[in-house]
Amino acid sequence: MSQLKIREMPREERPREKLAARGASALSDPELIAILLRTGVPGANAIEVARELLKEYGSLRGLSRCGVHELKKIPGIGPAKAVQLAAAFDLGDRLARETLSKQKIDSPELVNELIGAEMRRLRTESLRVILLDTRYRLIRVHPIQEVSIGGVNESIAHPRDIFRPAVISSAYAVIVVHNHPSGDASPSQTDHSLTRRLAEAAELLQIKLLDHIIIGAPSDGSPGYFSFKEAGGL
Repeated sequence: MSQLKIREMPREERPREKLAARGASALSDPELIAILLRTGVPGANAIEVARELLKEYGSLRGLSRCGVHELKKIPGIGPAKAVQLAAAFDLGDRLARETLSKQKIDSPELVNELIGAEMRRLRTESLRVILLDTRYRLIRVHPIQEVSIGGVNESIAHPRDIFRPAVISSAYAVIVVHNHPSGDASPSQTDHSLTRRLAEAAELLQIKLLDHIIIGAPSDGSPGYFSFKEAGGL
């Protein structure tokens, strides 16, 4: 690794100065992460440390899956930098929710924009219930982790636990979302069974089930999610 420190780089190539002069879009992923890290380690500046992090975890998504406790164990990170990285990833999620909070959320594309990034960071299967009002506008996103974390591609959520927050919040409609940590968004037999049970429960409770969406990983020709509504399963 290079011994060149960031402060020894040409001023226009230093991440902070580069961002201030040309905007964040002009920076690479390692350069943006380097701004959060601020300092490197002996023999490697912050950009090189960031580059090694992305190489180790495969991508930004892989790195974002690391919790604070895992991040702080990485040489050159420590508790303070680990917290800053975790905060940066979460701010991105919150910005997406704030941006969409006043919009009509009635398509898998918008759901993917709302919570797709957050759910792709999870290493275990989990479930979210998007609660909507009569105009299909966001009331809130309710996590049901305590009952929905299961094995890879296996949801163990129960309809009563999924619809409880909708009843409490007087939601008019819901969209149920869960992730497949494997990255394959294809529904399993368990997913099909759960969707049928959710549709039956929604009809009894007179709560509109707009969709059940599975979040996977984007790939060539695939948006990275599966919609039961689009597939004709609802």
